[in-house]
Amino acid sequence: MGELGKRRHDRKKDLNLVDYIILDNEGEQVSRGMGRTRNVSEAGLLLETHRSLEVGQDILITLGLKNETIQVRGRVVHIHEPTLDKRHCAGIKFVVIGETDRRVLKKMIQAMSQ
Repeated sequence: MGELGKRRHDRKKDLNLVDYIILDNEGEQVSRGMGRTRNVSEAGLLLETHRSLEVGQDILITLGLKNETIQVRGRVVHIHEPTLDKRHCAGIKFVVIGETDRRVLKKMIQAMSQ
């Protein structure tokens, strides 16, 4: 198992496809895109996209995990400088996740630990 450091949840490196919708302050769709995860935990994920995101933005995420998908609402909590090939990474904290989706996510993270 990886070191937790200051984190409450261990991060597992995993590449999964993500469909995301950026929301405005009223919860309305601003734009939509595709990306992939760089790592995933029970509390959030690191999202890699070809578009820059801003700290504080709310985002709806549909995450493909092996043969299942989950939907979560998250918030951008930090961003990384873009890479040379213009890939952007943003740390997303989950703010709303249904109980069924949480169980699926937890099961997938446990499977990655074995």
